[in-house]
Order: sequence, then structure tokens, then C-alpha cells
Amino acid sequence: MEAPLAERIRPQRLEDYISQLHLVGVNGSLTQQIARGIIPSMIFWGSPGTGKTTLAQIIARQSNRPFYEISAINSGVAAIREVIEKAKLSGGLFTAKNPILFIDEIHRFSKSQQDSLLAAVEKGWITLIGATTENPSFEVIPALLSRCQVYVLNPFSKDDLLALLQRAIMEDTFMASKKIKLKETEALLRLSGGDGRKLLNIFELVVNASPEGPITITNNKVLELVQQNTVLYDKTGEQHYDIVSAFIKSIRGSDPNGAVYWLARMIEGGEDVKFIARRMLILSSEDIGNANPTAFIMANNTFQAVSTIGYPESRIILSQCAVYLATSAKSNASYMAIGEAQQVVKQTGDLSVPIHLRNAPTKLMKELGYGEEYQYSHSYENNFSEQEYLPDEIKNTAFYKPGNNARENELRNFLKNRWKDKYGY
Repeated sequence: MEAPLAERIRPQRLEDYISQLHLVGVNGSLTQQIARGIIPSMIFWGSPGTGKTTLAQIIARQSNRPFYEISAINSGVAAIREVIEKAKLSGGLFTAKNPILFIDEIHRFSKSQQDSLLAAVEKGWITLIGATTENPSFEVIPALLSRCQVYVLNPFSKDDLLALLQRAIMEDTFMASKKIKLKETEALLRLSGGDGRKLLNIFELVVNASPEGPITITNNKVLELVQQNTVLYDKTGEQHYDIVSAFIKSIRGSDPNGAVYWLARMIEGGEDVKFIARRMLILSSEDIGNANPTAFIMANNTFQAVSTIGYPESRIILSQCAVYLATSAKSNASYMAIGEAQQVVKQTGDLSVPIHLRNAPTKLMKELGYGEEYQYSHSYENNFSEQEYLPDEIKNTAFYKPGNNARENELRNFLKNRWKDKYGY
């Protein structure tokens, strides 16, 4: 059986690798390491079809290392240990011949499965290259992540995709024999969503379905031949981000109907439940905040619940949370406050902590007056003392400005009663 086009034209050398110039271009962060053959353990994070597997294979080939590959989808701890034992026998420790273990979909490994890799990576029995489509900060255990460099692979650009098509036409024997003309490419590029493998699969489908003789690729031909799901949702392409954006903006705009519709689009498209819940968790703080502190608790409980339950039942929990957030009072006051405070820090640098707020754990510090004039709030009426908590250079600066909603109007009155006109509340 003939291999798919994407496999037939898979590059074997770094010079033939398309895209990811920030990693493997002339000044790429990986270029010199690959040239020297000194390869750290690393995680490739990127959408499907961005060349993660191909890059791992090229690194092993050009550094002349043994290469072992397993998929987290169908491999367990026993398979990992078996490969590690083989790797220990096939290369020296911490040498240029260190075997490479490539794990595709590493985010699908459980904590115990990821734990089983730690000793092999730390002791140098293997150089680990993991590939993931999910944020490794959330999906890879900290102990393993700290031992790896993380490299982000971007979706293919339009120029990258066009270069890939030209390579297929020119270098693949079967395609070269078809005398293919690319008259229009917009449909191919749009349907690929920046996924090089998907682009080649669609292209191969169109070519194989065309009659004998010269083939002219047009948008209509592609759309006629490619059977599209009625629910258009590409988890890796531009539409993915557009729909997520519409979902978040519907909640921010207090429209539960828009929120539920865009949520349904994501669910029907197979979006990861944790991705959706994570976005709502961020929104509950950024766009609701202290206007309704319960929103954050609701969103956090939703994230925990869907992480345990999964589809299809998680759709109910996600919907409940989305409706709750959409119908909640809104405030971005906390979000704006930290943004303004960070900007002031960047502008003013490391301002000294007022001496009355400093810690005094030693005799010398006490003699220098550290903490001497600090007023312990609980010793004063209403547990409040009107003392300065900011550096002198920025005293009286109000970073937090309560929003105009019932909860934060109460907070405004509370602060005004405490601080009078100091912060302009």
C-alpha cells in the first residue's frame, strides 16, 4: 500500500524543512545546537501538522543518534520502560550518541506515566523530545517540564503552505506525472488551517479524484470534492480562535444566548473541555472580578468538574457556567488595577519599601528602625489605621478603581469611609 503524500515528501534534512525559521533558520534557537549535536531534552508545542515529528526525526538523523518513537495514545509505563532499557544499551550517558526518545501526544500521558520518564531524563539515559498540541504548562508535570526546553511551532504561513504544494508537485513522482497546475489555491489554504499535513491530504484527495490528463486546481474543484462537516470548526486554524473570541465576547457582553451558541459550536467541533473551562476561569477574574466574586468559584469548580467527567456530560456543566458568567455583573477593575500597577513599576523601578513596613528579623534591623513606626491595624478602631502603604514617590496613587455595580459600589463606600479623599473614592 502506497504511503500518503505527506509521508512520501517528508523532509530528511534540515535544509529541506519548511517553516519554523525562528527555531531552525540561520539564527534559529535550535540551529546551532543541532549542528553541534548537543541536544537538550525538549517539548515541541504546536498545532497538528506543524512538523513536530519531522523535526524530531531530523534532529536524531543529523546528530547521528538512535531514535525511538512511541505514541502516548497507545503506550503505557511498561512500553516506556522497555524503550528506556533499549536506549540505555544503545548509547553512552551524556554523550553525543545519547538516544532520543520521541513521544507524540505527550500531554495524553498520566502523571504516573510522565513520572516514569524522570529518572531516564535526569540521568541522561535518553534525550526526551515530546510533542504536544496542548499548553505544556498545564499538561506536563512540573518536574518533567523543568528538565526540558519548550519550543513553540507555529501554524504554517501562506508562503509555507504554497512552498509545500510546490514541493509535492515537483518532487513526488506520482504528482509530477500528473502535470498539475495550481490556478487557484485559496480553498486549499483555507481548509488546511495552517496544518501542512492536512493541506497535503486534501491536495492528494483532489488529485486522485480528478480524471486522467492535466489537472488544474481551482477553488470550486476543491470545494466540490472535499466533504466538509456541517459544523465548520477547525481546532487548529483561524476559525478556532475566532469562535473562542466570539464566545468570550458574548459572555463579556452579558448575552447568554450568544455564549451558549458559540459554546455549542466548540463542543460540536470537538474542542477540549479543559480549554473551554480554562477560558471561562480567566474571564471570571478579568471581566467579572469583585462585581461577583462567586463567579470565580463557579468557574474554578467547573474546570475541576469537567477535568474529571469529560464529554458528553460536561456540556451541561459548561453551559451552566457560561450562562452564569454571562448573566453576572461585570467589572474589569482588578484587571485594570494590576495593569496600571505593573506599568508604574516599569516606569519607576525598584522603589524602596517604606521603613515602617519593613520586616525586622535581626537586632541590627531593629536598631535601624525597621518596622518601628508600623501601626498594627487591629489595635485601632474599626481595625484600621490611616498610614501610608506605598513608596513616598508614588503615595496617594489609586490603582484600584471600583466598577459601577452593586458589589463594587459597596466596596467604594467602604474605601471612602476608610481613606476619605486620599484616593479619590
